[in-house]
This record gives sequence, structure tokens and C-alpha cells, in this order.
Amino acid sequence: MKNHILIKEKIQQTLLTEAEALLNLSKNHSEGVIKAVESIFYSRGRLIVTGIGKSAIVGQKIVATLNSTGTPSYFMHAADAIHGDLGMIKEEDIIMCISRSGETSEIKVLVPLIRNFGNKLIAMVCNAESYLARSADFAIHIPIEKEADPNNLAPTTSTTAQLAMGDAMAMALLSLRGFSPDHFAKYHPGGSLGKQLYLRVDDIYRNNEKPKVSVHDSFRTVVMEMTSKRLGMTAVMDEFDNIAGIITDGDLRRMMEKYDNLQDKKAADLMTSDPKTVTGDTMAIEALNIMRQYSISQLIVKDENRYMGVIHIHDLLREGIV
Repeated sequence: MKNHILIKEKIQQTLLTEAEALLNLSKNHSEGVIKAVESIFYSRGRLIVTGIGKSAIVGQKIVATLNSTGTPSYFMHAADAIHGDLGMIKEEDIIMCISRSGETSEIKVLVPLIRNFGNKLIAMVCNAESYLARSADFAIHIPIEKEADPNNLAPTTSTTAQLAMGDAMAMALLSLRGFSPDHFAKYHPGGSLGKQLYLRVDDIYRNNEKPKVSVHDSFRTVVMEMTSKRLGMTAVMDEFDNIAGIITDGDLRRMMEKYDNLQDKKAADLMTSDPKTVTGDTMAIEALNIMRQYSISQLIVKDENRYMGVIHIHDLLREGIV
């Protein structure tokens, strides 16, 4: 029980310390970040992000976020940079160096080399008076009073603030570029998030069977059609071959509870009129939301009132939409 209380207190204390630091950063960020973002936006080159230690890990995450939101970026480890990786820097690239102290030996070796290249240098640093901050064209000051570590040694609050500032810069650049969901989907085609942004019903339903019966068909015909097409439903068509309704497994179970004998029932007696439908150009995620809203497993796909097919929740599961 004593350990339980200690753990709870430390978690709460850490989160509060870091939350307060982020709130302070939101109110007291330097003008340097505005100039840095403008410089990146108007640059015809890439943003090269570098750092060492925990700041290097932060830099890799910032690069991933920038790339996925339309700002071409590369990560260059500060230690590797001084052993050959400086060759990746092109004339129009901008370098952003991330460091808590701004005084590490690797940084002091790297900065003059970058300056000799003639590239603009952005510093993201907690010490506004550091060598790195003084050497940069734009300094993004991350004011941190204390780390969450009780010894004030392990980078915790500082790395959280660096990550948050990287996200803030990415979102500012995203807004300047007019980055849309379509752009996001272009850069994320393989993941479930990307599929939510580009996958449409038309891309999915065509491989399914197309069960259908007439309003005048018998109970037996309905069951045989549903069984053979294995989608747990069938569309019901009127005499003009328009969609009149839908019969699902659930409809049959409810009818069996209501009536002792269904043999004399026609499809029109069993169906649900005005079924939920979508068109082929409906986004797959929207189709899923309709299924969830009405607690159903399938939707009829139509064009005007022409029956095109069926999309089932299992199709969405296979695509990783759910």
C-alpha cells in the first residue's frame, strides 16, 4: 500500500511539473520561434535537425512529425555529423540544433562547421545564454525551471517541452502550407489513419456477393439467398428493380419470435423498409460511423435507387479501418 501511494504521488507530481512547464512555455515562448518557422516556410531547402543524447531522440520525433505534415526534414546525429554526415547538407538547407544546455562538446565542435557551410542555424535550447544560442541565427528558448527528476538531472521536463515546441512548429508550418486531410492521406497511405482519409466504399464493396430477392419471393427463397451469399442479409427489390427494403438475420429472428409459422410469409412481410444506404463515393470511415450509430453490420450500396451491392463491417475490419 505504501508503494502504491508513492507511485501515485510521483506520477501526479511529474505530470504536474511537466504540464506547468508547457503552460509557461505557451505564454513565454521567444520571438525566435516565429522567425525560425518563417525561415523554414520560405526556405527552398530542407530542415536538417540535429542533437545528441535525449535531444537527438526528440529531434527524430520532430523530423517524423514535420515530414508527415508536409515539411521535408532529415535527422542528422551531432556525433555522426562531425564524422562525415555533414555531407548530407545542401546549400539551401536550414539546420536546427536541439540541446538542453547548448554547451556540450559535440555541439561546440559542430556549430562552427555548420557556420562555415553558410547555412542558417536555429537553436532550440534551454539555456538562452549558451554557446549554441549565441551562435544561432534564431534561438528558440525553452525556459525550464526544473526537471521532473527530484535530482534535477534526468532530462524529463526539458525533453517534453522540446517535443511540444516541435509539434507547435509543425502545426504552424502545416497551417501556413494549407495542409489538408487529402495531403495527410497522401503521406500516410499504409496506416489505418491514412485509410480513414482516402478509402471509399467503392474501393471495398465490389468483392462481395450481391444478395437480392423480390418483394414477392417466399420465406424459403429469402433464406436460401441469404445462406448462399453469406452476408447475413439480402436486399429486397420491387417490381421496378428498385430497392424496397432489407432483410437481415436479425429480422428473421425477430419474425420467428413473433410468428409460429413463416412459411407463408413473403419477402415484403419480412423486410425492413427504407434501409440505411450509402453511395460508392462515401468515405469508408463514414460508413463505419453509420453502422455504429444504428448498431448494424452492413449497408446497402446504391446509385440513385439502383442496387449496387453491400458493404459489411467485416470489410472495414479487414482494411484496418476499425
